[in-house]
Formats: sequence, structure tokens, C-alpha cells
Amino acid sequence: MQPWSACQVGDHFDTVDTPSLILMLDAFERNLDRLMQASQGLRVRPHAKSHKCPDVAKHQIAKGAVGICCQKLSEAACFAQAGIQDILITNQIVGPKKLKHLRALAEQVNLGVLVDHPAQIVALASLMSGAKQALNVYIEVEVGGMRCGVGVEAVVPMAMAIVAATDQGLRFAGLHCYHGRAQHFRQAKERSEAIGHATGVVRQAIEQLNHAGINVPCVTGAGTGTFWHERDSGLYNEIQAGSYAFMDRDYGDNIADASDVIFENALFIKTSVMSTPRDGVAIVDAGLKASSVDAGMPATFNQPGWRYLKASDEHGVIELTPGTEAALGQSILLVPGHCDPTMNLYDEIICFRDDHVHAIWPISARGALL
Repeated sequence: MQPWSACQVGDHFDTVDTPSLILMLDAFERNLDRLMQASQGLRVRPHAKSHKCPDVAKHQIAKGAVGICCQKLSEAACFAQAGIQDILITNQIVGPKKLKHLRALAEQVNLGVLVDHPAQIVALASLMSGAKQALNVYIEVEVGGMRCGVGVEAVVPMAMAIVAATDQGLRFAGLHCYHGRAQHFRQAKERSEAIGHATGVVRQAIEQLNHAGINVPCVTGAGTGTFWHERDSGLYNEIQAGSYAFMDRDYGDNIADASDVIFENALFIKTSVMSTPRDGVAIVDAGLKASSVDAGMPATFNQPGWRYLKASDEHGVIELTPGTEAALGQSILLVPGHCDPTMNLYDEIICFRDDHVHAIWPISARGALL
């Protein structure tokens, strides 16, 4: 914990210490509403790896989301403890310690998990035998992300294995079909073509399962950068967008066309100028420990003539165009390059409305990597 807080509820924006993680609630809430409207009746299950914050999840559910996704078992446990009752872990769970925790969590909430190997099904069936409620098991299908997932040829035998384990506490819940790389293809045509390929794979998988007499209860996937394509395919029942609630500089680099659904920047890092060592340069107090740079440097927000050039541990170097001045103590807002890992750097998110601190939400699942 920090030795003191950056602010208290009720403080004016100008008095909040830096660097701090800032959420503008009006923009955040408009983003939540925008996704629900754009879902056109599909189930919305936002990905909580983007925020790791139960208060954010509760707001998403209050707006109509059916539950959340998590990427890690320990994340799911944190959200369950906060009262979230419907959770899909969009990952494979392997190893005796994790499986033990998975069984305990499945007794508390409506829980789902992914598989992409027959041995995982065997392990889950052994784990869940005698459980009070079934574990929802989804087959992860490789649709172009080149990460986890099986090819179409493996879907039917795996689904049959899950169905055969119904009396051992497993429930075949459907297919997980997410193309992560496509979210950040810069050209709209590239994103459309990538999801066109993905939905072709999904269609084949559904057809083969139906031919084998197996119903597909749900196809879940899709992200902030493409979900309208999955929506319009007629194949997906559920969308998992996560970054839409906040947005970041990397998503802002996508070139949109008329069909894209656009969200606002709601998440920022407030930082202050701590040094003006030479002409054309300002040093701010938000460096690598304040903003993830895996997707590139953060962007300055509504600050013409300022460009975040590079970062070290505790310093950010701002390049100023000729004629632009920076004053010691001057504060600016940065748009994180990638919101997900940036959230993981902070203990709390400071929520603003009408230029005052409205709430301070703990990022409870920060560091939940198990």
C-alpha cells in the first residue's frame, strides 16, 4: 500500500496527486450503453481482464451484461468473492492445485472453462464427479489467433467426450471462438476479412456438431475491435468485448470505417511535469511503472504540441514542438497504450464526475496471475 492516498472522495481534479489512474465516469457509462445497444440482443459478457475491478464488473452487469470473463482462475475467485455469480474463465486450467481451486469455485458460482485437449476433459470429469452443480465446458476453436484452440476436425470427438461426462459434472456449454490478433489489424478491411475467415471456421464446427446430433448451446467470443462482424454473422450468441469500457491508444490507432462501433477514451493517467531540463523537453512523473508500453507509448490527451517520446522507470520524456511551453507542476492526461496491463500497475482507480472525485474503486484482482 502507498503511505498516503492521492486523493479523497470529493476532491477537485486539480488537487489529485500524480501519477494516478483516472476514470471519467460519464464517458465510461456511455461506452457501456453503446455496447449494449450495439449488441442487438446478443448476450454481453465483458472481459474483466481489461479492468480487474469488481466495481467495473458490477456496473457492466447493471447495464445488462450476463456476467464476466476472466483469464485466470485467481481473477475469477476475486470476482466471485465480490459477488459476481456468472463467470467464464477463457483459458485452460491445468495442474492439481489449480483444479482443486476450480472445483471449490464451481461450487460457489456458475462457472465456465475452456478445453482444447482430451486430457483436460478427463481431468475435469474426475474433478467434478459428485459436484452439486455442473461445470460449463467450452471447446476452444482455433479461428486465426494462433494461440490456444483445436481445429474443426477435433471438435466433434471432444464434444462427445464432454457429453459423455454429463453424469460426472460436466456440461457441454458450446464453442469459444475468439480472434485476438484481429482486434488490432489497422485497416477495417483486414479486420473484416479476418473475422470472415473465423466465422467460416465456426460455421464448419457447428455444422459438424449438428450432423453428429450435438446441439451447440452457445458460441462466445469477439472483441472490442471486431464484435459487430461476429454479431452480424448470425453464428455468435455472446460477445466478450473488454477494452470498450476504457479504450486505449492502441485501439485508437485502428482506422475505422462507417460500419465500426466507436467508443470514447475514458481511462487516463494523470501525470505532472517534474522537470524542464532543456528546450523542447518536459519530464513527467509517469514512466514504465505508471503505464504499460507493450503496445507502444501512451498518448497525450488534448495537449497539442506534446508527444510522449520515451519512458524509464519513473520518468516520461515529453517532446514539445517549437513554441510550446511546459511549466513545473503542470498536469496533463495520458491515454495508456494498452489498458489491460496498465490497470495491473495500480491499486485503485479514481473515478471522476463533474471535475470531482466521485468514487475510488480498488483494483482487487491486480496481480492475480495464478
